Amino acid sequence: MQFGDTEDRRMLSDMLRRFLAENYANDMRSKLAETQSGFSAEIWAGLAELGIIGALFSEEVGGFGGAGFDISTVFEELGRAGTVEPLLDTLYAGGLIADLGDEAQKELLAPVIAGEKQIAFAHGEPGSRYDLSHVETHAAQTAAGFTLTGAKSVVGNGAAADTIVVSARTSGEVRDANGISLFVVPVNAKGLSRKPYAKLDGGNAAEIALDGVEVPSSALLGPLGCAFDAIEFRAASAITAICAEALGAMEQAKDLTVEYLKTRQQFGRPIGKFQALQHRMVEILIDVEQARSAVINAADHLEGDRLTRERMVSAAKNLIGRTGRRISEECVQMHGGIGMTEEYALSHFARRLILIDHVLGDADHHLERFIALGKSA
Repeated sequence: MQFGDTEDRRMLSDMLRRFLAENYANDMRSKLAETQSGFSAEIWAGLAELGIIGALFSEEVGGFGGAGFDISTVFEELGRAGTVEPLLDTLYAGGLIADLGDEAQKELLAPVIAGEKQIAFAHGEPGSRYDLSHVETHAAQTAAGFTLTGAKSVVGNGAAADTIVVSARTSGEVRDANGISLFVVPVNAKGLSRKPYAKLDGGNAAEIALDGVEVPSSALLGPLGCAFDAIEFRAASAITAICAEALGAMEQAKDLTVEYLKTRQQFGRPIGKFQALQHRMVEILIDVEQARSAVINAADHLEGDRLTRERMVSAAKNLIGRTGRRISEECVQMHGGIGMTEEYALSHFARRLILIDHVLGDADHHLERFIALGKSA
């Protein structure tokens, strides 16, 4: 196993950590929640200038990274700082364009990497839950192109996006892997409407309605009806990213709790001197290191064969879901009431860790998936 801790990645990590420490204050999240975009344009421009967005993409499309450990390095630092910027949505949607796009479509990524444009991936639907192959949105082929009809739910960055990658069924039944196509749709397309809202853990999402949206044939991304494999691969990349983000959030929650135990006095001494709390902190430390191993394992297998990749990604997501909940609960309990006050940073990390479990499949879903993939090996 290659742990991916190269000098370039260490420099990337250090640079991003310094930038966020200097520019990302705790009270920013509540202020950003009141904006339509849900994130800071200044921070986004700074991330682009530092090359952080480019680190998520290969040199072929204008980036300089894109490997599993590049993704995990960036997202661990984002999680440590508690950012709400839509890099996960950029990775998911941009990755699909990079994988399937023609030359004209790939040109859309240049302004995205430069921080000038926003993209999103509209795939989840009201009845799909965690099933990637569940697509009811329909694309009817016409003489001029396609007509899209359907609804998409919880589209991350859907409110701020300039361009949306939309999945739609061109053949097959609702749950068939075959027959799913992708389309690149501008947000000003006639018949496309968005209902934006703030997410509980920061950032924004949108419900998107497609009422007879007409797009030209050039909007088709990749071969007709053959998008599932690319969606699954990019979902694996996104899961690896969010697991790394959770790892960074766990580290920060742990550090905040250690500092609190050192300073909070009871019976004339810091409560961190009490053996019962020391034992609980040891358990948290072990959990964090297990989570780190799971993220390394997922990142290392991201470029491997499909079955191994998907098993390792599901194993990581299952462990991160269980561990994130346990760490957030333990840290809040050791803080007491202050741990859940909006003004204190721990509340954000605890909330984010709980909700990460429900992004792209919860712990139970991925445990069942891991077992099923093992049986098919």
